[in-house]
Amino acid sequence: MASLPSLSDIQSSASNLDSPLASTLSVLFEHSPILVSTLEPQLHAILKSTPLSSYTQLVDMSLEEIFKWDIPNQSEFISGHPRIGENSNLSKLSAKEQGALGVKPTPPEVIARLAHLNALYEARFPGLRYITFVNGRSRAAIAEEMEGVLGLEHSLSPDQPNVETIKPIERTDAKWLSELRRAVEDVGRIAKSRLGSLGVA
Repeated sequence: MASLPSLSDIQSSASNLDSPLASTLSVLFEHSPILVSTLEPQLHAILKSTPLSSYTQLVDMSLEEIFKWDIPNQSEFISGHPRIGENSNLSKLSAKEQGALGVKPTPPEVIARLAHLNALYEARFPGLRYITFVNGRSRAAIAEEMEGVLGLEHSLSPDQPNVETIKPIERTDAKWLSELRRAVEDVGRIAKSRLGSLGVA
């Protein structure tokens, strides 16, 4: 299981790609280049004058900075998180979270449906990835949630509706921007849940 650097190390270390702050961000939010290239130096500058009293505070500070970014950068941040239902190339915490999506093994038809729903969602919302705070729910429940977001009837079809029939929503559209904000907020909720899994706050 991943562990976090101490708050004092995060506060006092120099800013670089391998700093205690960078490694903490990668554990809490999933590693992505924009975390270390953009968020790490922004937070490092803030921490020069702001005492860090908790990891939860660090998550809140991170979200505050991310919401100041332009839309392409926020979209890149979201894309660093694994897709719902993925089982490969997961961090240890993501693997634990994905494995916790239900006590019983997920039926293969649900896994196939999730893969198709991910493709549909990314066709509908170009540049976004479906993110949700699972919070112990099953993959089947998440599939139904995704169908609701996409306005689809419940189904276990692995290929319907056809991805080519999905009309994309422009990145300037209020619905697209609302999905982006929801995704960023849910990444923050996931990060705070990870703090609980790690026994810190």
